[in-house]
Amino acid sequence: MTVLPSSIWRLPAAFGDGLGLGERAYVVSLSVLSEIFAFTAIGLIARWGEVFPRWIPFLRGRRVPRRAAVLLAAIGAASLTLLFSLLLIASEVRGTTIRGGDDLPADYPSQAGGWEAAWFHFCYAPLILWGPLLGVLAVAYWKRRSAAERTPVAA
Repeated sequence: MTVLPSSIWRLPAAFGDGLGLGERAYVVSLSVLSEIFAFTAIGLIARWGEVFPRWIPFLRGRRVPRRAAVLLAAIGAASLTLLFSLLLIASEVRGTTIRGGDDLPADYPSQAGGWEAAWFHFCYAPLILWGPLLGVLAVAYWKRRSAAERTPVAA
């Protein structure tokens, strides 16, 4: 749920005036890929995060390697936390864009003021939580799977 508001906010911009086909495809792809990556975190709490589902060839029915799942989740959590923290600092505190420009256009949502800026911040603020929440899920997954592997199986 931390990714959905920003994805929804971006989609109307993809179909606004002044964007070329490539830019529109980029914005839509960014939203779709963000949602796909966010959905993979469900694997840290769902059954398919412990045993590969039947529809995955060659892996179906096998246990998901605990260390691999936690390592990928930890790398993702650290990367997302760093990325969104730096972007917050760069865009709000220093007033720079991701491209490094010192001045943002007057119509840039976070600079425009009013309801546009409020809506922009409301939709993008939850992204700051994506990394830390993924980290919490990774730790919980590690603990749950470690405890399950230590528990003897009843015959």
